[in-house]
Amino acid sequence: MPGRRPVLLILGGTGDAVQLSHAAEQRFGERLGVIYSLAGRTRAAAEAGGELRVGGFGGVDGLARYIRDNNIDFLIDASHPFSAQISQHACLAAAATATPRCLLTRPAWQARQGDVWHEAADMSQAAALIPALGSRIFLSLGQRSLKYFSGLPDIWFLVRLIEAPKGPLPLAEAELITGRGPFDAASERRLFEKHRIDAIVTRASGGAATQGKIDAARTLGLPVIMLRRPAPPPGETADSIEAALLWLARGLDP
Repeated sequence: MPGRRPVLLILGGTGDAVQLSHAAEQRFGERLGVIYSLAGRTRAAAEAGGELRVGGFGGVDGLARYIRDNNIDFLIDASHPFSAQISQHACLAAAATATPRCLLTRPAWQARQGDVWHEAADMSQAAALIPALGSRIFLSLGQRSLKYFSGLPDIWFLVRLIEAPKGPLPLAEAELITGRGPFDAASERRLFEKHRIDAIVTRASGGAATQGKIDAARTLGLPVIMLRRPAPPPGETADSIEAALLWLARGLDP
């Protein structure tokens, strides 16, 4: 690619994506331009490395247009493992523009001895499992998922979000707490004991930053309703930041 500096577009929104943006700048320096894209501005946006871009692309066609208009040479999808639509759009847009793409996906948690997991295929199934497990439930999900639990008027929820929503929670009885990981097992255990939590609902996100709740649940013998990950789109994957950097290095120096 003589004559200009190659450009990497990172689809962000996770702690891994932020770390990758800084690691790419440090590893490749002036050899590579980095654009970090977020669907919406959050307090975490300022933490990312590279040039920041905020806002949606407008579907597959919009992302393909952005790739062409901005001379993107590499695309790393480091969005959340449950951001299935974003990942699908990235796959299709990369194919349409013949842009090398890699999906950075952290390994999912694996059940260990002492874990009491109930796997759910979707939010509706997760909600249906709750009444049999208890009446005081910890929800560790995104804000958009809360509506699926609104039909459980006899359940009290402790809801943790990264940022407080603008409106009220769509739940009959709930308490909201905010925070961004990492959360260690000891503090998660104290939280569950303080609020007399009976069961936990979470997504199989993986990663060390939020594993504390899984470890705390195991220690306390609490059941965990685990939302199954959506299947990733086809294509190259990296299970760590270092693996993503190696993929990028092979593209820069084929």
